[in-house]
Amino acid sequence: MLTHMLKAKLHMAKVTQAELWYDGSCAIDADLVKLAGMREFEQIDIYNVSNGERFHTYIILAEAGSGTFSMNGAAARKVSVGDRVIIATYGYFNDEELAAHKPKLVYLNEDNTVNRTSDTIPTQNKDTLPLK
Repeated sequence: MLTHMLKAKLHMAKVTQAELWYDGSCAIDADLVKLAGMREFEQIDIYNVSNGERFHTYIILAEAGSGTFSMNGAAARKVSVGDRVIIATYGYFNDEELAAHKPKLVYLNEDNTVNRTSDTIPTQNKDTLPLK
């Protein structure tokens, strides 16, 4: 049996462009794609933290080092420039692969530079949740 698991995520990316008439996709800074272990043309889920939209598309590469996150085609209707999004990829793993699997997690600053990377998320504890 295979289990569908989180493979990688880019956490809190800031949308820099929304291009309705460009080929449908999400253009992402090539350096960030590589760092997260993602691939060009890989399917991604996008979770828009700013408005609650959730949708699928695929990755195309943007200029390395540019900080670009451009939603293109129909995806451009799901975001506004400046929105914060989480971009996730998933994979199917067998039990042997699961024993060693750790997702690649890339946490971004507001300017889409890397804040930190990790391969785990701390256990959620009601006493440590941030108050908003």
